[in-house]
Amino acid sequence: MREEQTDRAGHDTGPGTVPAEPAARGDGNAAGAPPPGRALDRLEDGFERFLVLARLLVLVPVIILVLAAAAAFVYATVVFAVSIPGIIEHPQPPGPKLALFVLEIDVFLIGATLIIAAFGFYELFISKIDPARSRLRLPGWLKIRDLNDLKARVASMLILVAAVTFVKVILEGRFGVNTLYLGAAVALVVVALTAFLRFGSRERGGA
Repeated sequence: MREEQTDRAGHDTGPGTVPAEPAARGDGNAAGAPPPGRALDRLEDGFERFLVLARLLVLVPVIILVLAAAAAFVYATVVFAVSIPGIIEHPQPPGPKLALFVLEIDVFLIGATLIIAAFGFYELFISKIDPARSRLRLPGWLKIRDLNDLKARVASMLILVAAVTFVKVILEGRFGVNTLYLGAAVALVVVALTAFLRFGSRERGGA
């Protein structure tokens, strides 16, 4: 009868016994865990997806701008409807009456500026408006390609609003030093915005 041999630790080393394999020394990562580089890539991908979805927050100012434009249009319409009876009954003096119509133009221009800003934000951050897909005609000048286009559209409208506002003050018969200061301020704003439109578009074309 053959005796079984045991090692010093008391493990069976007899015939038919498979010696235990030494435990593999890992690099500190748990079994099945992704390498550090791959985990970082996944983190970056997740954060980039979050940033892409965050652009949908621009829908908030788009909706607010559209609502503000609608409010401006409604306000101008209400002022016009309420003022018509007074204009018919008391047509003189004509200056303040003409100033009322200029006010209507001013408010409508402000509403149009808000609409242009809403279009610009939507096209820059959300999606390009495709007339073929929506079967709606979109004016070519309203297509916003980049942020400079949006600034140019808004700056053009601001020039009109400033000029119309000054004309309204003149028609109301406000003369004096304050009106002179207002005219100088409006002229500076118009010159600055015109210079921006001219030189800004030139730099964009040369880029």
